Amino acid sequence: MPLPKAELHLHIEGTLEPELAFELAARNGVTLPYADTEELRKAYLFDDLQSFLNLYYELMAVLRTEQDFADLADAYLARAAAQGVRHAEIFFDPQAHIARGIGMGTVVEGLHRALSRSEETHGVSTQLIMCFLRDESAESALATLEAAKPYLDRIVGIGLDSAEVGHPPVKFREVYEAAAALGLRRVAHAGEEGPPEYITEALDVLGVERIDHGLRCMEDPELVERLVRDRVPLTLCPLSNVRLRAVDVLEDHPLPAMLDAGLLCTVNSDDPAYFGGYIGDTFHAVHGALGLDRERMRELARNSFVASFLEHDEERRARYLAEVEAYEFG
Repeated sequence: MPLPKAELHLHIEGTLEPELAFELAARNGVTLPYADTEELRKAYLFDDLQSFLNLYYELMAVLRTEQDFADLADAYLARAAAQGVRHAEIFFDPQAHIARGIGMGTVVEGLHRALSRSEETHGVSTQLIMCFLRDESAESALATLEAAKPYLDRIVGIGLDSAEVGHPPVKFREVYEAAAALGLRRVAHAGEEGPPEYITEALDVLGVERIDHGLRCMEDPELVERLVRDRVPLTLCPLSNVRLRAVDVLEDHPLPAMLDAGLLCTVNSDDPAYFGGYIGDTFHAVHGALGLDRERMRELARNSFVASFLEHDEERRARYLAEVEAYEFG
């Protein structure tokens, strides 16, 4: 039985495995520019964030109907449950679908179809976080928030993702203020490819409660001190960092130093179909490559529940944390 954990940095579109991509393409009459799943899988090798994003958006063409989104989420939840996930806070990118003529309702209702039965089917509690694409305009983000208003009973928060460099958090001040007024939780990708200043800006200007990635905080000792003092969670994605060349090899990842500094780090899979592993695979990889002992692994699992948006159900959080403490490593 795997170590119980929460996943807090997971893009549902990034769980699209080649086999499901071809299945949905056939269902929807979409022709993919790859001969078969093997050829497509070979394309899942990237030089940087942008080369990944190009394929990521290209493959979204197969997602057309509510059932497609339900099947995508269900496939992820089955894999996640098998790797010990007890709670998942799942990102989705509505702008990428709206731009293709797919309505907000199709996306949210489709995902909700799988998420609403996830606890019964997979034993995984879920929450949904709507992300804005930072390389799109702030006006587009505001329009997307407006389009989401009929579905806010199914969305717990907002996030900010896609190409980071050249798109500072301040660009999205207005939409984050509007989301805060609606009572939505706020997170943002910062300090992956962008500088440490983006992390500070996300905290001060956007009022985020969690930083997605954030590994470049280590370049700024004062920022590290602040993050430790304020217990700001960081949702790290080590396999993603290696695949996208933010870190050369996994053995060089700053995770151990970040934990030693007292940072509230969590480990997540980001876009697991593209980056070579789901969250259990990621835990296994960092355990081996970074020499983290069992208590460090338990700390990462504990952190994942501490950092999760479960304030509405502290009894559940306590139950999950008790599972972590009681876990016996084989």
